[in-house]
Amino acid sequence: MRYSAQFLLSAVSAAQFPAPTVPEVAFLGRSNVGKSSLLNALVGDKAAKVSSTPGRTRAINFFALLDQRQQRRLVFSDLPGYGYAKISKSISAGWPAFIEPYLETRPTLALCICLVDSNIPPQPSDGLLLDWLRSHERAFAVVATKVDRLSGNERTRNLAAIKKAHQLDAIYAVSAKTRAGIGELWTLIEGNGTSAD
Repeated sequence: MRYSAQFLLSAVSAAQFPAPTVPEVAFLGRSNVGKSSLLNALVGDKAAKVSSTPGRTRAINFFALLDQRQQRRLVFSDLPGYGYAKISKSISAGWPAFIEPYLETRPTLALCICLVDSNIPPQPSDGLLLDWLRSHERAFAVVATKVDRLSGNERTRNLAAIKKAHQLDAIYAVSAKTRAGIGELWTLIEGNGTSAD
């Protein structure tokens, strides 16, 4: 295991964000896409609470990733989901006001991991998020979750549809349940300016 995870805090305003001292990786996606499950699969802990009710998270939850000497090396930030139930289709209308400043101005934000559900057609709200990140020149990668629920042919077809709809060169297919793709995702994270050395 690369790191152990430690919950830092939940922030509901920019004033509550932790001091920007190490690289941060933000996890974004629609409610019920499996963000908490993926975070737990990455760190091997029950760091993030998996809710049975989508859309419950209304704060940015920060987790410190500690090395074997218990030194902080990375921070994962779990952002509120979007696109669930009556939340507006506009990418930022359903978000608290502090989300956009975090994504736009956070100096230590090295990478945004954008989660999409591999079991459903490409969603307009995901496209809006990706367009926003592109326009603000934020580094991002798209991760398709829940691929264990698909047959080989379904997986190939669905991933191709997501890539085409969102104009992507690459997409990372993962399963928090089987841990498929978790190693590749770690390679991506550690190769995108997140080394604290």
